[in-house]
Amino acid sequence: MYKRTLQDIVESKLGKGKAILLVGPRQVGKTTLIKEIIASKEHLFLDGDDPTVRSLLNTPNTTQIKSILAAHKIVFIDEAQRIEGIGLTLKIITDQFKDVQLLVSGSSSFDLSNALNEPLTGRKWEYQLYPISWEEFENKHGYLAAEQQLENRMLYGFYPDVLNHPGEEKELLKQLVNSYLYRDILAYSNIRKPEVLEKLVQALALQLGSEVNYNELASIVGVDKNTVANYIDILEKGFVIYKLNSFSRNIRNEIKKNKKIYFYDNGVRNMVLGNFTPLALRQDTGALWENFLITERLKQNTYKNTNAKMYFWRTKQQQEVDLVEERNGVITGFEFKWKAKKKLRLPKTFVNEYKAKEVIVDHTNFREFIVL
Repeated sequence: MYKRTLQDIVESKLGKGKAILLVGPRQVGKTTLIKEIIASKEHLFLDGDDPTVRSLLNTPNTTQIKSILAAHKIVFIDEAQRIEGIGLTLKIITDQFKDVQLLVSGSSSFDLSNALNEPLTGRKWEYQLYPISWEEFENKHGYLAAEQQLENRMLYGFYPDVLNHPGEEKELLKQLVNSYLYRDILAYSNIRKPEVLEKLVQALALQLGSEVNYNELASIVGVDKNTVANYIDILEKGFVIYKLNSFSRNIRNEIKKNKKIYFYDNGVRNMVLGNFTPLALRQDTGALWENFLITERLKQNTYKNTNAKMYFWRTKQQQEVDLVEERNGVITGFEFKWKAKKKLRLPKTFVNEYKAKEVIVDHTNFREFIVL
Protein backbone atom coordinates (compact mmCIF):
# COMPACT_ATOMS: atom_id res chain seq x y z
CA MET A 1 0.00 0.00 0.00
CA TYR A 2 1.40 3.37 -1.04
CA LYS A 3 0.43 6.37 1.08
CA ARG A 4 -1.15 8.73 -1.44
CA THR A 5 -0.60 12.49 -1.35
CA LEU A 6 -4.34 13.01 -1.75
CA GLN A 7 -5.24 10.97 1.34
CA ASP A 8 -4.80 13.78 3.88
CA ILE A 9 -6.48 16.26 1.52
CA VAL A 10 -9.56 14.08 1.04
CA GLU A 11 -9.75 13.26 4.75
CA SER A 12 -9.79 16.98 5.55
CA LYS A 13 -12.94 17.40 3.44
CA LEU A 14 -14.99 14.73 5.20
CA GLY A 15 -18.08 16.12 6.87
CA LYS A 16 -17.86 19.49 5.12
CA GLY A 17 -21.25 19.14 3.44
CA LYS A 18 -20.13 18.35 -0.10
CA ALA A 19 -19.70 15.20 -2.15
CA ILE A 20 -16.10 14.11 -2.72
CA LEU A 21 -15.39 13.03 -6.29
CA LEU A 22 -12.21 11.14 -7.20
CA VAL A 23 -11.52 10.64 -10.90
CA GLY A 24 -8.67 9.08 -12.85
CA PRO A 25 -7.74 6.04 -14.94
CA ARG A 26 -8.69 2.52 -13.94
CA GLN A 27 -6.20 0.70 -11.74
CA VAL A 28 -4.48 3.80 -10.29
CA GLY A 29 -5.84 3.10 -6.80
CA LYS A 30 -9.00 5.21 -6.47
CA THR A 31 -11.02 2.46 -4.79
CA THR A 32 -8.09 1.47 -2.58
CA LEU A 33 -7.57 5.09 -1.47
CA ILE A 34 -11.21 5.74 -0.57
CA LYS A 35 -11.54 2.39 1.20
CA GLU A 36 -8.41 3.20 3.20
CA ILE A 37 -9.89 6.57 4.23
CA ILE A 38 -13.20 5.09 5.40
CA ALA A 39 -11.93 1.69 6.58
CA SER A 40 -12.43 2.42 10.27
CA LYS A 41 -15.81 4.07 9.73
CA GLU A 42 -19.22 2.49 9.23
CA HIS A 43 -20.08 2.91 5.55
CA LEU A 44 -22.13 1.71 2.61
CA PHE A 45 -20.23 0.56 -0.50
CA LEU A 46 -22.06 0.61 -3.85
CA ASP A 47 -20.19 -0.77 -6.88
CA GLY A 48 -21.19 0.78 -10.21
CA ASP A 49 -19.85 -2.31 -11.99
CA ASP A 50 -22.60 -4.36 -10.32
CA PRO A 51 -25.80 -4.54 -12.47
CA THR A 52 -28.00 -4.63 -9.37
CA VAL A 53 -26.43 -1.42 -8.04
CA ARG A 54 -26.82 0.24 -11.44
CA SER A 55 -30.49 -0.66 -11.46
CA LEU A 56 -31.03 0.65 -7.92
CA LEU A 57 -29.31 3.99 -8.55
CA ASN A 58 -30.76 4.68 -11.98
CA THR A 59 -33.07 7.66 -11.28
CA PRO A 60 -34.53 6.54 -7.92
CA ASN A 61 -36.86 8.91 -6.04
CA THR A 62 -36.13 10.31 -2.59
CA THR A 63 -38.03 7.55 -0.77
CA GLN A 64 -36.14 4.84 -2.64
CA ILE A 65 -32.81 6.55 -1.93
CA LYS A 66 -33.70 6.69 1.78
CA SER A 67 -34.27 2.92 1.74
CA ILE A 68 -30.96 2.30 -0.05
CA LEU A 69 -28.95 4.50 2.34
CA ALA A 70 -30.70 3.16 5.46
CA ALA A 71 -28.83 4.54 8.49
CA HIS A 72 -25.44 4.92 6.78
CA LYS A 73 -23.76 8.29 7.16
CA ILE A 74 -20.88 7.53 4.78
CA VAL A 75 -21.66 6.24 1.27
CA PHE A 76 -19.05 5.27 -1.32
CA ILE A 77 -20.21 4.84 -4.93
CA ASP A 78 -17.44 3.26 -7.02
CA GLU A 79 -17.21 3.48 -10.84
CA ALA A 80 -20.07 5.95 -10.93
CA GLN A 81 -19.77 6.52 -14.69
CA ARG A 82 -21.39 3.13 -15.21
CA ILE A 83 -24.67 4.32 -13.65
CA GLU A 84 -27.10 6.09 -15.94
CA GLY A 85 -28.49 9.34 -14.51
CA ILE A 86 -26.09 9.20 -11.56
CA GLY A 87 -25.73 13.00 -11.43
CA LEU A 88 -29.35 13.55 -10.41
CA THR A 89 -29.17 10.75 -7.85
CA LEU A 90 -26.07 12.30 -6.27
CA LYS A 91 -27.74 15.72 -6.23
CA ILE A 92 -30.72 14.34 -4.33
CA ILE A 93 -28.45 12.64 -1.78
CA THR A 94 -26.37 15.79 -1.30
CA ASP A 95 -29.41 18.09 -1.02
CA GLN A 96 -31.86 15.92 0.88
CA PHE A 97 -29.58 13.90 3.15
CA LYS A 98 -27.35 16.56 4.66
CA ASP A 99 -25.81 14.25 7.24
CA VAL A 100 -24.59 11.78 4.60
CA GLN A 101 -20.99 12.06 3.38
CA LEU A 102 -20.88 10.97 -0.25
CA LEU A 103 -17.68 9.69 -1.84
CA VAL A 104 -17.71 8.94 -5.56
CA SER A 105 -15.08 7.49 -7.89
CA GLY A 106 -15.02 7.46 -11.68
CA SER A 107 -12.62 6.00 -14.23
CA SER A 108 -13.44 8.14 -17.21
CA SER A 109 -14.81 11.58 -17.82
CA PHE A 110 -16.81 10.57 -20.90
CA ASP A 111 -20.18 10.57 -19.21
CA LEU A 112 -19.13 11.47 -15.69
CA SER A 113 -18.31 15.14 -16.37
CA ASN A 114 -21.54 15.73 -18.25
CA ALA A 115 -23.54 13.78 -15.69
CA LEU A 116 -22.09 15.50 -12.63
CA ASN A 117 -20.95 19.01 -13.47
CA GLU A 118 -24.37 20.64 -13.67
CA PRO A 119 -26.23 18.64 -10.97
CA LEU A 120 -23.32 18.93 -8.52
CA THR A 121 -22.29 22.53 -9.20
CA GLY A 122 -21.17 23.93 -5.84
CA ARG A 123 -21.86 20.58 -4.18
CA LYS A 124 -18.60 18.68 -4.70
CA TRP A 125 -14.88 18.59 -4.07
CA GLU A 126 -13.23 17.03 -7.13
CA TYR A 127 -9.75 15.50 -7.24
CA GLN A 128 -7.80 13.63 -9.90
CA LEU A 129 -5.71 10.61 -8.96
CA TYR A 130 -2.79 9.59 -11.16
CA PRO A 131 -0.56 6.53 -11.12
CA ILE A 132 1.86 6.52 -8.16
CA SER A 133 4.02 9.64 -8.11
CA TRP A 134 7.80 9.60 -7.67
CA GLU A 135 7.35 11.24 -4.27
CA GLU A 136 4.91 8.54 -3.13
CA PHE A 137 7.26 5.88 -4.50
CA GLU A 138 10.27 7.37 -2.71
CA ASN A 139 8.36 7.80 0.56
CA LYS A 140 7.64 4.07 0.59
CA HIS A 141 10.96 2.68 -0.60
CA GLY A 142 13.46 5.33 0.51
CA TYR A 143 15.70 7.69 -1.43
CA LEU A 144 18.42 5.21 -2.44
CA ALA A 145 16.12 2.37 -3.52
CA ALA A 146 13.99 4.79 -5.53
CA GLU A 147 17.06 6.18 -7.32
CA GLN A 148 18.14 2.65 -8.19
CA GLN A 149 14.73 2.09 -9.79
CA LEU A 150 14.83 5.16 -12.04
CA GLU A 151 15.40 3.30 -15.32
CA ASN A 152 12.74 0.70 -14.52
CA ARG A 153 10.23 3.43 -13.76
CA MET A 154 10.99 5.17 -17.06
CA LEU A 155 10.36 1.88 -18.85
CA TYR A 156 7.49 0.35 -16.86
CA GLY A 157 5.81 3.34 -15.25
CA PHE A 158 3.97 3.73 -11.97
CA TYR A 159 0.72 1.79 -12.01
CA PRO A 160 0.33 0.25 -8.52
CA ASP A 161 -0.11 -3.31 -9.83
CA VAL A 162 3.06 -2.96 -11.90
CA LEU A 163 5.02 -1.68 -8.91
CA ASN A 164 3.73 -4.43 -6.64
CA HIS A 165 4.63 -7.30 -8.99
CA PRO A 166 8.24 -6.90 -10.14
CA GLY A 167 9.08 -9.32 -12.93
CA GLU A 168 5.51 -9.31 -14.24
CA GLU A 169 5.48 -5.75 -15.57
CA LYS A 170 5.02 -6.55 -19.25
CA GLU A 171 2.17 -8.98 -18.68
CA LEU A 172 0.36 -6.57 -16.37
CA LEU A 173 0.79 -3.63 -18.74
CA LYS A 174 -0.48 -5.72 -21.63
CA GLN A 175 -3.62 -6.57 -19.67
CA LEU A 176 -4.05 -2.94 -18.66
CA VAL A 177 -3.70 -1.61 -22.20
CA ASN A 178 -5.93 -4.28 -23.75
CA SER A 179 -8.69 -4.06 -21.15
CA TYR A 180 -8.72 -0.37 -20.34
CA LEU A 181 -7.08 1.52 -23.16
CA TYR A 182 -9.02 -0.19 -25.89
CA ARG A 183 -11.97 -2.12 -24.44
CA ASP A 184 -13.21 0.51 -21.96
CA ILE A 185 -12.63 3.46 -24.25
CA LEU A 186 -14.38 1.73 -27.13
CA ALA A 187 -17.31 0.87 -24.87
CA TYR A 188 -17.75 4.38 -23.48
CA SER A 189 -17.07 6.43 -26.58
CA ASN A 190 -19.00 4.60 -29.31
CA ILE A 191 -15.92 4.57 -31.54
CA ARG A 192 -16.81 2.57 -34.63
CA LYS A 193 -13.28 2.00 -35.90
CA PRO A 194 -11.16 0.40 -33.17
CA GLU A 195 -8.31 -0.23 -35.61
CA VAL A 196 -8.12 3.54 -36.20
CA LEU A 197 -7.87 4.20 -32.47
CA GLU A 198 -5.04 1.67 -32.17
CA LYS A 199 -3.12 3.22 -35.08
CA LEU A 200 -3.60 6.70 -33.64
CA VAL A 201 -2.34 5.73 -30.18
CA GLN A 202 0.73 4.16 -31.76
CA ALA A 203 1.36 7.26 -33.87
CA LEU A 204 1.09 9.48 -30.78
CA ALA A 205 3.44 7.17 -28.88
CA LEU A 206 6.01 7.51 -31.67
CA GLN A 207 5.68 11.30 -31.65
CA LEU A 208 6.08 11.57 -27.87
CA GLY A 209 7.40 15.00 -26.93
CA SER A 210 7.01 16.36 -30.46
CA GLU A 211 4.44 18.83 -31.70
CA VAL A 212 1.50 17.00 -33.20
CA ASN A 213 0.03 17.91 -36.56
CA TYR A 214 -3.54 16.71 -36.95
CA ASN A 215 -3.33 16.73 -40.75
CA GLU A 216 -0.20 14.57 -40.61
CA LEU A 217 -1.81 12.19 -38.12
CA ALA A 218 -4.90 11.95 -40.33
CA SER A 219 -2.69 10.92 -43.23
CA ILE A 220 -0.86 8.31 -41.14
CA VAL A 221 -4.03 6.81 -39.69
CA GLY A 222 -6.18 7.08 -42.82
CA VAL A 223 -9.05 9.21 -41.55
CA ASP A 224 -9.96 12.90 -41.73
CA LYS A 225 -8.59 15.60 -39.43
CA ASN A 226 -11.86 15.97 -37.49
CA THR A 227 -11.90 12.26 -36.65
CA VAL A 228 -8.32 12.52 -35.36
CA ALA A 229 -9.31 15.51 -33.18
CA ASN A 230 -12.32 13.59 -31.86
CA TYR A 231 -10.29 10.48 -31.04
CA ILE A 232 -7.59 12.52 -29.30
CA ASP A 233 -10.30 14.16 -27.21
CA ILE A 234 -11.60 10.69 -26.28
CA LEU A 235 -8.11 9.54 -25.29
CA GLU A 236 -7.82 12.62 -23.06
CA LYS A 237 -11.16 11.92 -21.41
CA GLY A 238 -10.01 8.35 -20.87
CA PHE A 239 -6.94 9.63 -18.98
CA VAL A 240 -4.52 8.04 -21.45
CA ILE A 241 -2.91 11.23 -22.82
CA TYR A 242 -2.84 14.93 -22.07
CA LYS A 243 -1.87 18.04 -24.05
CA LEU A 244 0.50 20.90 -23.51
CA ASN A 245 -0.38 24.09 -25.36
CA SER A 246 2.22 26.44 -26.76
CA PHE A 247 3.23 29.52 -24.78
CA SER A 248 2.93 32.74 -26.75
CA ARG A 249 2.71 36.36 -25.63
CA ASN A 250 4.90 38.81 -27.49
CA ILE A 251 7.31 37.43 -30.03
CA ARG A 252 6.21 37.56 -33.64
CA ASN A 253 7.66 34.21 -34.73
CA GLU A 254 6.40 32.18 -31.77
CA ILE A 255 4.40 29.05 -32.53
CA LYS A 256 0.97 29.95 -31.21
CA LYS A 257 -1.48 27.09 -31.77
CA ASN A 258 0.43 23.81 -31.84
CA LYS A 259 0.24 21.21 -29.11
CA LYS A 260 2.41 18.49 -27.66
CA ILE A 261 0.90 15.26 -26.41
CA TYR A 262 2.19 13.19 -23.51
CA PHE A 263 1.13 9.94 -21.89
CA TYR A 264 0.09 9.80 -18.23
CA ASP A 265 2.32 6.76 -17.80
CA ASN A 266 5.56 5.70 -19.50
CA GLY A 267 4.71 2.02 -19.09
CA VAL A 268 1.46 2.40 -21.03
CA ARG A 269 3.27 4.30 -23.77
CA ASN A 270 5.96 1.64 -24.09
CA MET A 271 3.42 -1.18 -24.11
CA VAL A 272 1.52 0.51 -26.96
CA LEU A 273 4.75 0.19 -28.96
CA GLY A 274 5.82 -3.13 -27.42
CA ASN A 275 9.23 -1.64 -26.66
CA PHE A 276 10.95 -2.19 -23.31
CA THR A 277 14.53 -2.05 -24.58
CA PRO A 278 17.03 -0.72 -21.97
CA LEU A 279 17.65 3.03 -22.09
CA ALA A 280 21.25 2.69 -23.29
CA LEU A 281 20.05 0.99 -26.48
CA ARG A 282 17.06 3.24 -27.24
CA GLN A 283 16.65 6.09 -29.69
CA ASP A 284 13.82 7.66 -27.66
CA THR A 285 15.44 7.97 -24.21
CA GLY A 286 15.15 11.77 -24.39
CA ALA A 287 11.43 11.57 -25.15
CA LEU A 288 10.83 9.07 -22.32
CA TRP A 289 12.75 11.29 -19.93
CA GLU A 290 10.72 14.34 -20.96
CA ASN A 291 7.41 12.44 -20.60
CA PHE A 292 8.44 11.16 -17.17
CA LEU A 293 9.48 14.58 -15.87
CA ILE A 294 6.54 16.57 -17.20
CA THR A 295 4.03 13.99 -15.96
CA GLU A 296 5.61 13.94 -12.50
CA ARG A 297 5.51 17.73 -12.42
CA LEU A 298 1.85 17.63 -13.44
CA LYS A 299 1.08 15.27 -10.54
CA GLN A 300 2.79 17.60 -8.08
CA ASN A 301 1.12 20.76 -9.40
CA THR A 302 -2.28 19.07 -9.28
CA TYR A 303 -1.98 17.44 -5.87
CA LYS A 304 -0.45 20.49 -4.21
CA ASN A 305 -2.75 22.97 -5.91
CA THR A 306 0.08 25.25 -7.01
CA ASN A 307 -2.06 26.98 -9.69
CA ALA A 308 0.89 26.64 -12.05
CA LYS A 309 0.12 26.66 -15.77
CA MET A 310 2.23 24.44 -18.00
CA TYR A 311 3.19 25.04 -21.65
CA PHE A 312 5.98 24.47 -24.15
CA TRP A 313 7.61 27.22 -26.26
CA ARG A 314 9.00 27.22 -29.78
CA THR A 315 9.65 29.67 -32.58
CA LYS A 316 9.50 29.13 -36.31
CA GLN A 317 13.31 29.21 -36.24
CA GLN A 318 13.21 26.06 -34.07
CA GLN A 319 14.25 27.73 -30.82
CA GLU A 320 12.57 25.66 -28.13
CA VAL A 321 11.91 25.35 -24.39
CA ASP A 322 10.67 21.93 -23.25
CA LEU A 323 8.45 23.22 -20.45
CA VAL A 324 7.31 26.71 -19.54
CA GLU A 325 5.69 27.09 -16.15
CA GLU A 326 3.86 30.20 -15.10
CA ARG A 327 3.21 30.46 -11.37
CA ASN A 328 2.18 33.57 -9.45
CA GLY A 329 3.33 35.79 -12.30
CA VAL A 330 6.79 34.18 -12.48
CA ILE A 331 7.79 32.42 -15.70
CA THR A 332 10.31 29.58 -15.58
CA GLY A 333 11.69 27.69 -18.55
CA PHE A 334 12.89 24.09 -18.15
CA GLU A 335 15.15 22.13 -20.48
CA PHE A 336 15.31 18.35 -20.07
CA LYS A 337 18.34 16.25 -20.93
CA TRP A 338 19.15 12.74 -19.76
CA LYS A 339 22.78 13.85 -19.62
CA ALA A 340 23.11 17.62 -19.82
CA LYS A 341 26.18 19.44 -21.09
CA LYS A 342 27.66 21.91 -18.61
CA LYS A 343 27.12 25.06 -20.68
CA LEU A 344 23.60 24.26 -21.85
CA ARG A 345 21.33 27.33 -21.74
CA LEU A 346 17.81 28.23 -22.79
CA PRO A 347 17.31 30.47 -25.87
CA LYS A 348 18.21 34.08 -25.03
CA THR A 349 15.16 35.27 -26.95
CA PHE A 350 12.88 33.51 -24.50
CA VAL A 351 14.81 34.37 -21.32
CA ASN A 352 15.18 38.05 -22.18
CA GLU A 353 11.67 38.62 -23.52
CA TYR A 354 9.93 37.04 -20.52
CA LYS A 355 12.56 37.75 -17.85
CA ALA A 356 12.32 34.03 -17.27
CA LYS A 357 14.18 31.87 -14.81
CA GLU A 358 15.98 29.02 -16.53
CA VAL A 359 16.49 25.51 -15.16
CA ILE A 360 18.28 22.56 -16.75
CA VAL A 361 17.06 19.18 -15.49
CA ASP A 362 18.98 15.95 -16.02
CA HIS A 363 19.31 12.65 -14.17
CA THR A 364 21.61 14.22 -11.55
CA ASN A 365 19.15 16.84 -10.25
CA PHE A 366 15.70 15.66 -11.36
CA ARG A 367 14.41 15.06 -7.83
CA GLU A 368 14.42 18.81 -7.10
CA PHE A 369 12.10 19.23 -10.09
CA ILE A 370 9.58 16.48 -9.37
CA VAL A 371 9.22 16.74 -5.58
CA LEU A 372 7.76 20.13 -4.68
